[in-house]
Amino acid sequence: MVTTILGRKLGMTQVWSEDDKLVPVTVIEAGPCVVTQVKTEKRDGYRAVQLGFGEIKEKKVNKPMAGHFAKSKVDPKAHLAEVRLDEGDEFKVGDTITVEALSEAKLVHITGTSKGKGFAGVMKRHGFSGGPGGHGSHFHRAPGSVGMAATPSRVLKGIRLPGHMGSDTVTTRNLEVVKVDLEQNLLLVKGAVPGAKGGLLTIRTA
Repeated sequence: MVTTILGRKLGMTQVWSEDDKLVPVTVIEAGPCVVTQVKTEKRDGYRAVQLGFGEIKEKKVNKPMAGHFAKSKVDPKAHLAEVRLDEGDEFKVGDTITVEALSEAKLVHITGTSKGKGFAGVMKRHGFSGGPGGHGSHFHRAPGSVGMAATPSRVLKGIRLPGHMGSDTVTTRNLEVVKVDLEQNLLLVKGAVPGAKGGLLTIRTA
């Protein structure tokens, strides 16, 4: 079985649990994904399938990818991802993988791109405490000393400084699966997942 599927974050809501507790959940449109390519041990050195997810207009597909989809005889897809296969798993081009692949999962790992927050200082980006709040301090939100004087006369690599914040690949692990809706291809997981509404997610069983 393929234990990884692509999805799209729809947003957050809340549902009642069986013991009458209000549970915050993220609603994910998980699949359906189409197999656009099959890689074999003999030809490629390993076993995997390439999954396509999301609709895209044909005019927005460049010529190399249009040829790839034409060869596979599948409609163009907006996103592609490769998933390794275990021994005994057999798929062919054109097969469809739905959220049913995760119906038995209790916990999942979800990977997405975090929200971009632009350029940020050290207090927001790294949680620095900053300086005194008094007007005469002249040291409020600056990072402070970052290097040595004479030796080695440079700033060492890895120092936490201001810079671009967000837009990183983030994985949230061991999220509890609350509900799987096979009819609407929806997956409800407890808590928040990385990224904004509409963002691409990779969901795999824990």
